[in-house]
Amino acid sequence: MGTDEGVRGWLRRLGAEQIAHPGGNLYAHLCRVSDRLAVLGCGGETQAAGLTHAVYGTDGFDLALLDRADRAVLRDLVGADAEELVYLYGACDRGRSWPELAQTGQVFDRFAGRARTPKPAQLRSLMDLSIVNELDVIEHDPTVAARYGSYFRGVFASWAPLASEQVIRDAQRVLGP
Repeated sequence: MGTDEGVRGWLRRLGAEQIAHPGGNLYAHLCRVSDRLAVLGCGGETQAAGLTHAVYGTDGFDLALLDRADRAVLRDLVGADAEELVYLYGACDRGRSWPELAQTGQVFDRFAGRARTPKPAQLRSLMDLSIVNELDVIEHDPTVAARYGSYFRGVFASWAPLASEQVIRDAQRVLGP
């Protein structure tokens, strides 16, 4: 598993600093998400996944830095658990998964075209990463909060029993009750 600085250098070499994203560029966003997960007390695997969460593209950001066929590259950099979380995050069909995620525990994998049921710890990490990602976007693009704030409040409130308490508190602070 690579060091945090090694992973950050790898992301820069992949061109993440050249990709526009709310708050500047994709690299800055990835770093902020990882750093915020750390401040909120999330584990090292979740932090590493936060730093690399968009490398396969996401349901909301369809630009991949690394082909999914090359998953071993990321696995070698961040470890198997973090890489699996990055894959799950990128694969998650948000429209089909998020509204009922706390009830079903299932993530619809848009890459494979099937539902998956992550283990509870991985589901919590997925929720924490998803929330922190959206909070960062909202804080850097007020139009997102205006347009989707009530949706996020509802979804994140439904996740409260499963997500980390400190992440839910941060969401409430940013989005309001």
